[in-house]
Amino acid sequence: MAAVEPQYTAAEKARITVLVARMCKRSVAGPDVHQADLVRRIDRIKEGARKRAEQAAKKK
Repeated sequence: MAAVEPQYTAAEKARITVLVARMCKRSVAGPDVHQADLVRRIDRIKEGARKRAEQAAKKK
């Protein structure tokens, strides 16, 4: 069963957009450039949104 993406706040959307832009900029440098740190930061934002959605569902 696939996980459903939670609703993101405007701040989370902006942070993810900035990180994706940085990833794109790094990819221009070449295929050997390390991007795992940015991927981890995006994953952390997604996990925070997922936890917030779970807590909101529990309150209902």
